Amino acid sequence: MKKIDAVIRKTKFEDVKEALHEADIDFFSYWDVRGIGTSRQGRVYRGLVYDTSTIERILISFVVRDVNTDKAVKAILKSAYTGEIGDGKVFVSPIEDSYRIRTGESGDITLYLQEEEKSKK
Repeated sequence: MKKIDAVIRKTKFEDVKEALHEADIDFFSYWDVRGIGTSRQGRVYRGLVYDTSTIERILISFVVRDVNTDKAVKAILKSAYTGEIGDGKVFVSPIEDSYRIRTGESGDITLYLQEEEKSKK
């Protein structure tokens, strides 16, 4: 299993969400986050200069089976791309194990509904 964390532009969130659903990633968590980038420039809006060194982004986080890692990463890379500095980053980390609290099951089966549960819904 792999944990995927992606820091993306707020404006690309809906595109990334849709791409992940198309890649069969049906559950993820996300947070509004701020960070410090390497670009140091001021933007002028209505005569006021704003510091853009603090960047508002969204952090998306989820765990997938190893076989779904490439598909999920490619979905994020394609849908979050603008070609400009500050498009974001994707991090992939190994996960040792996962447990379903309700049943006590462990392993990658805990990431998805079992077939019987899917048919009930």
